[in-house]
Amino acid sequence: MGAKFRRQHAVGHFIIDFYCHETRLAIEVDGENHAQEYQAEYDNIRTMELESCGVRVLRFWNSEVLNNIGGVLDTILAALTPTLSQRERERT
Repeated sequence: MGAKFRRQHAVGHFIIDFYCHETRLAIEVDGENHAQEYQAEYDNIRTMELESCGVRVLRFWNSEVLNNIGGVLDTILAALTPTLSQRERERT
């Protein structure tokens, strides 16, 4: 789809695992330590702060990426499609 992602990209005071500037889409890949209550709370606050700046956030577990990469890619593609389609319409 032509979307370009940057790895370990700074957005505000956060470092995002993968970030597409054109679509303002952040992808976070979380290990099992993110299941701990304090980390889950921090992740929720972080997601809310990013979303308040207009950044959409998708989160996946490491195990999802390793065991269901097709499903992960489908989810990312679905998130990209409306944004990229809108930008194409704006260019014409």
